[in-house]
Amino acid sequence: MSGVESRLAELGLTLPEVAAPVAAYVPAVRSGDHVFTSGQLPMVAGKLQNSGKVGAEVTPEEAKALAQICALNALAAVKSVIGDLDLIEQVVKVVGFVASAPDFTGQPAVINGASELLGQALGAAGVHARSAVGVAVLPLDAPVEVEIQVRVRA
Repeated sequence: MSGVESRLAELGLTLPEVAAPVAAYVPAVRSGDHVFTSGQLPMVAGKLQNSGKVGAEVTPEEAKALAQICALNALAAVKSVIGDLDLIEQVVKVVGFVASAPDFTGQPAVINGASELLGQALGAAGVHARSAVGVAVLPLDAPVEVEIQVRVRA
């Protein structure tokens, strides 16, 4: 078990199996010393954990927990390409999408679920640039979607 996976275990979390794509793409691609993940939904064992708009059917607190699941799925996607999460040198960028009710403006707090998890799992290597974007709808009516870009050792 890698150091990253050990830290996840200390948090009571387990790296999941890579989520199966819901369309024509792969979960992650390596290009040189970077790995780019596809958008990850809050799927656990192939099942979407919640649906609807944040600020309407889904509370911000629920959405923050869903963003954490998305980040776990993103780490699993990275591992599927590099084999060992300890090869991550830096999370470069996190992009989070929040399916939002028309008056909901708390997207950054929701995506903190992903950012905080990456920081806890990777320490200084988990500090990253980020965008948190409100959108009308996401695939499968998911409340949250997260993608990450990481720099890895060769």
